[in-house]
Amino acid sequence: MKKRPTKLFLAMILGMFWHPMEARTAETELPPLQTVSHVDLQRYLGKWYEIAKFPNRFQRGCDFATAQYSLRKDGDIKVVNQCIQEDDEHTLKTSIGKAWVVDPVSQAKLKVRFFWPFSGDYWIIDLDNQYEYAVISEPDREYLWILSRTPQLPESIYQGIIARLQEKGFDLSRLKMSRQM
Repeated sequence: MKKRPTKLFLAMILGMFWHPMEARTAETELPPLQTVSHVDLQRYLGKWYEIAKFPNRFQRGCDFATAQYSLRKDGDIKVVNQCIQEDDEHTLKTSIGKAWVVDPVSQAKLKVRFFWPFSGDYWIIDLDNQYEYAVISEPDREYLWILSRTPQLPESIYQGIIARLQEKGFDLSRLKMSRQM
């Protein structure tokens, strides 16, 4: 009789998407993460360049990362993430997913899915009035991306973002600058 590696397979899949938070004591408990008050999704659509991030498994070995958002016929958002894989051929890695709004009032809280049935929170926690930069995270502050409409962000703007992230309780020792062309 053949054994099914069901438990091992499930553990491997969950391990790809679930990352337990470090235990926090009462004195280090952070207030709930807040999003921006409103996002005009039509203005948010388009191409974004990754400026910095908290390193994560699904982007390991990726440089020159971009995200392209466009409206789907069903009203959801098509997400196309691309990066250059750090391998001998510098392979273009593309991940296609979809996002949908879960807070219709602010439109700042979305879910994103690249691999069914798993989805993750995509919260817009900082956004330039002109939609020139955005900061993305999720309620547990385990993931973080700083995005820009251009491959480089002026240092003064970047430092302002960093100051606001410190105020929000992010562990910025984990932040890694991304390579862009």
